Amino acid sequence: MGIRSFFGKPFAKIIASQTKTWSSQPAASQQIVFDNLIANGAKTLFGKDHHFDKINNYEDFKANVPIRDYEELKSYIDKILNGESDVLWPGKPVYLSKTSGTTSGTKYIPITKASIPNHFVSARNAVLSYVAETGNSKFLDGKLIFLSGSPELHKKSGIHVGRLSGIVNHHVPSYLRTNQMPSYKTNCIEDWETKLDHIIDETLDKNMTLISGIPPWVQMYFDKIQLRDNRKIKDIFPNFSLFVYGGVNFEPYRAKLFETIGKKIDSIETYPASEGFIAYQDSQTEPGLLILLKSGIFFEFIPTDEYFNENPTRLSIDQVELNVNYALIINSNAGLWGYSIGDTVKFISKEPYRLLVTGRIKHFISAFGEHVIGEEVENAMKKTCEKFPETEIIEFTVAPNVTPAEGLPLHEWFIEFANEPNDLAAFEKELNLQLQKLNSYYDDLITGTILRGLKIIVLKKNSFIEYMKSQGKLGGQNKVPRLSNDRKIADDLEKHKIK
Repeated sequence: MGIRSFFGKPFAKIIASQTKTWSSQPAASQQIVFDNLIANGAKTLFGKDHHFDKINNYEDFKANVPIRDYEELKSYIDKILNGESDVLWPGKPVYLSKTSGTTSGTKYIPITKASIPNHFVSARNAVLSYVAETGNSKFLDGKLIFLSGSPELHKKSGIHVGRLSGIVNHHVPSYLRTNQMPSYKTNCIEDWETKLDHIIDETLDKNMTLISGIPPWVQMYFDKIQLRDNRKIKDIFPNFSLFVYGGVNFEPYRAKLFETIGKKIDSIETYPASEGFIAYQDSQTEPGLLILLKSGIFFEFIPTDEYFNENPTRLSIDQVELNVNYALIINSNAGLWGYSIGDTVKFISKEPYRLLVTGRIKHFISAFGEHVIGEEVENAMKKTCEKFPETEIIEFTVAPNVTPAEGLPLHEWFIEFANEPNDLAAFEKELNLQLQKLNSYYDDLITGTILRGLKIIVLKKNSFIEYMKSQGKLGGQNKVPRLSNDRKIADDLEKHKIK
């Protein structure tokens, strides 16, 4: 047993005990965060504009602070970019996390000295929770790889700017630096395919024990390795025992990834965002992600069917119900107030509070009032693949076709298979049936002959890689939207379909 794994176990027990304490007192934990946020926010321009000095409780807060997205907060962000202090949080942010917005262009999300622990400590605790539960710490002695964006930063008004994964890279503690992969120089390579080649050069002969990244890009890493060495990953990295991922639902990628590895290994799901680290998987036996209620973020939840109302219901953690979809709103020590990050979640446990990420509030298909969401298309695909176990999916996305060349309108599923089902027509029929079961509005439209059954469009190998490359979003933390209410992605993918 190495020194990291030896000391990792008792440290993991301490973290697990602390986690159990705050997670068993959800309302009290959030109240502590709320009080701290209001006290600090009162010293800022935003706090003065929104009468923080008169806020004594959550009801006061809701009366004074509206829900905003990035565009509506942008006037305050612009003041920070112009060099002003005490705008959203006391002082200036230490970093600005640069990310691409679908409607706002480039977004700059503040990260303050107070909010840095939320990002790094939460990621660390996700791994330590695993160690505390399983007793497995041996992987800490091997090489750990994090497939991420470049850690290179530049400055705007004296503030360091970069991708979140690159910013977090600067806070990896010294005791992990010696076994972190890839090298800093390789991590700075912008072109994803070139970067992967260099990562393989550096890792192919190493004792890789933990690999972290978004599933489709980890799969690409494995595929490129096998072009050099045609063995299973378990034979190339025999001590690889833990996969850490986030950003997308793992289920569509699970079968293919484990087939490439050659065995099933433990995995930890995390829920990080530029706006804050929201939750992580704290158990290998219980479903869902533990929401981090004492990590600098005060959470609010809006029922998704009210989100676009003028005055939607806003709920605190102790007011949510199980199995209801909510839009996630955060208030944080990064200076985000009433901020809608665009994700939808639902709780599957209250003891402790564990959630599932169900999609994006603006990612849906409702060309005819069906309001199909990401959770439904992913579950339909999962249930269908279970009935066709030979099927392996690389990637897929869904879009409506309102004016097809012939016949009724329909949903089109653009799928890149690693291994096609033996009977594609039967697979397509089952997929449609599963979606009907999951969404009653869609079922009504099918049975009422307003829509016809969905159609699968099979794409050529590497279609999604080529699409993401064409958008300048290959690799890193970028991901393909699971579904869209327009044809922008679909029209780009049309040229990749198998005739």
